[in-house]
Amino acid sequence: MKKIPIFNTYNHMELTPEIIDRLEKLQKKYDAMGQDMVSYLDGLLHADFLTYWDYIHLDTLLSLQNPRTPFPDEKIFIMYHQITELYLRLIIHECEQIAQHPALTTTFFLSRIKRVNRYFETLIDSFDVMVDGMDKEQFLSFRMSLLPASGFQSGQYRMIEIYASDFLTLVPVEKREALKDASIEEIYEQLYWKQGATELSSGKKTLTLKQFEAKYSDQFIKLAKACKENNFWKCYERLKAQGENVEALEAELRNFDTHVNVNWKLMHYRSAVRYMQKDPEDIKATGGTNWQKYLPPRFQRLIFYPELWMPEELDNWGKGWVENNVFGS
Repeated sequence: MKKIPIFNTYNHMELTPEIIDRLEKLQKKYDAMGQDMVSYLDGLLHADFLTYWDYIHLDTLLSLQNPRTPFPDEKIFIMYHQITELYLRLIIHECEQIAQHPALTTTFFLSRIKRVNRYFETLIDSFDVMVDGMDKEQFLSFRMSLLPASGFQSGQYRMIEIYASDFLTLVPVEKREALKDASIEEIYEQLYWKQGATELSSGKKTLTLKQFEAKYSDQFIKLAKACKENNFWKCYERLKAQGENVEALEAELRNFDTHVNVNWKLMHYRSAVRYMQKDPEDIKATGGTNWQKYLPPRFQRLIFYPELWMPEELDNWGKGWVENNVFGS
């Protein structure tokens, strides 16, 4: 390869045609921006080399675990929930790409929903950290210092549900007909998860739910409106109506439905059984949530895509998983 020699005051250097080509392209780029390329090169010259720990803000990341009690296993509890929220953020990153794509294709949708499913599979597989990875007595002690905070208050998880399907799907089945022509705001008041943080005796909202709504209600309603015609189900229906082959996409949507509405929730149920079930009475869940009725899918029966399942599959939603993985282990 031909090399072009140039000289400076320190040593003899040679620039390849490839380097000159890149410099010319950079010059055109900065000319188009009305900027001086030499100034940017000066900035590059004086900048320090990037390190791994600075790039991912490692020191900051490792400083974010601040237990409220002296029990060592509380740090496990904090870190696992932080890891979970980072994975949920990855999932939302993919949801945004699907919902906001200007010309969505089945190929793009399929590639992103596969990513989402891989993230959920990782979360589900890792949940043994919560089920078997902490000392039970430590957990029952430090959890009392966390009230009324609860994993129920994961706003990112609710956002994923909003991206997943029509907003009305997040309302209990028996209430949907009455709300079919309702506004987003009216539907929001009847979302299924609010039942999980309502006092059984009085029917009043728990402090956990009040805090959650105060922080996130406006965001949830705004997102629901933005996703009204661009949630996963609406995107799927449009692609199918266009005559695209959606068979593989249907399979991945079924996997997604199962991960979110069966596997992930039942791992939480398994953890609750492990730590909070006592004889003769259960310990109340953090924040007053009724986990015995709220977590099991066979009671909740939240299904994003009932049209993609056979009647017998709908009838047995979540039941086999409970028998084989919660009580059979």
